[in-house]
Amino acid sequence: MSQSEKQQILVLEDDPKLSNEIKIFLETLGYDVYTFPDGLEILTNYKQLEPSLFILDINVPIINGIDVCKKIREHNQSAPIIMLTAFGDLDHKVKALDSGADDYLSKPFHFEELHARIRALIRRSLKMTEGAESIKIHDLEIIPESMQVFRAGKQIMLTPKEYKLLLALARGKGKALSKQVIAEEVWDINFETGTNTIEVYINFLRNKVDKGFSRKLIHTRPGFGYYIKMD
Repeated sequence: MSQSEKQQILVLEDDPKLSNEIKIFLETLGYDVYTFPDGLEILTNYKQLEPSLFILDINVPIINGIDVCKKIREHNQSAPIIMLTAFGDLDHKVKALDSGADDYLSKPFHFEELHARIRALIRRSLKMTEGAESIKIHDLEIIPESMQVFRAGKQIMLTPKEYKLLLALARGKGKALSKQVIAEEVWDINFETGTNTIEVYINFLRNKVDKGFSRKLIHTRPGFGYYIKMD
């Protein structure tokens, strides 16, 4: 990784030993790494940097990682976020993803696995914005460069997962995408989705994209999957 290609990674971790180990490991791989011991400090400083990715521990002082993630997502929809948690139960994992995180990693973890997650998320993030050309379907417009969505000229506010799902459907060009394809495109392959997770997010999208409009764009093809097309 050349100097010009260096990615900035911001780490929220209150354990000084682990924080330093993550910093040394990632800097050895060529990343620029900034570490923060509490939620307030990272929220105070992250806007002055150009983060390519965030690594947030959940259980940190002052402002916990979940609330930090929510605050970051109010201003930065594009940079991937990995949540670190010592909790192994599904509830904490779901809360992490619902707060706007893209992935989670339970402690203890191998640094090589952390790096694999980082590489995958940065590649996905670059793919989401590549081309920079807007996608238009009827009166729906998706602008990948800024990750903005408009319907009939009015901006629609989506969570990162909702945006990724909408973009995947839009790039399908009317072809029905199966749950398996959607899971691979939108959710990390290691995330154990519930049987109705995708249906829930499709309903979220319908409430934001189609509700109040006579022309429905998001459709279900029974036995095949979901697609976007003019009704």
